[in-house]
Amino acid sequence: MTGVYLFDLAARQARHLAVRQATIAGNVANANTPDYRARDVTPFAQVLARTGLELATTSTTHGAAPGTGVPVRAMPARDGWDVLETASSVSLEQEMLKASEVSRQHNLNTGIVKSFHRMLMLAVRSGG
Repeated sequence: MTGVYLFDLAARQARHLAVRQATIAGNVANANTPDYRARDVTPFAQVLARTGLELATTSTTHGAAPGTGVPVRAMPARDGWDVLETASSVSLEQEMLKASEVSRQHNLNTGIVKSFHRMLMLAVRSGG
């Protein structure tokens, strides 16, 4: 039986989210800086792929990937963001959406860790 590394994985994702949030904050802080280019970090899935850790699933519906039947609608160009000519490439609206996504991912990470911790504590208290 292999060890359970959920806490290590959650800690890695939390560090990744902290770096991404700091990057987003830097983008917002430099929104009016001439010639500033918006930055983002490598997606966590790519970071995870480099670590050698793998996620295991017990069902084909867990962690469903794109192309599994979930309807996706392409966004036409007319529904895109209005572009304001500024000296930087930062869109405050997009940065706020990214910050909201990071917050949601952090809340999910924290919730999973709390649930896993409760499950472990119940197993220890019940003797097995």
